[in-house]
Amino acid sequence: MAKKAVATLQTGKASTYAKVIKMVKSPKTGAYIFTEEMVPADKVQEYVKK
Repeated sequence: MAKKAVATLQTGKASTYAKVIKMVKSPKTGAYIFTEEMVPADKVQEYVKK
């Protein structure tokens, strides 16, 4: 039976991250594409405004 490896990366100053999915119009085809990025939770609003 396989073991499940669990990694804990938390230290004293843990910051939380949010996965931001943004819809962007492609300049080549005009179709919409989705970009995903992990952003610190306190910087989400700043990232979305870009």
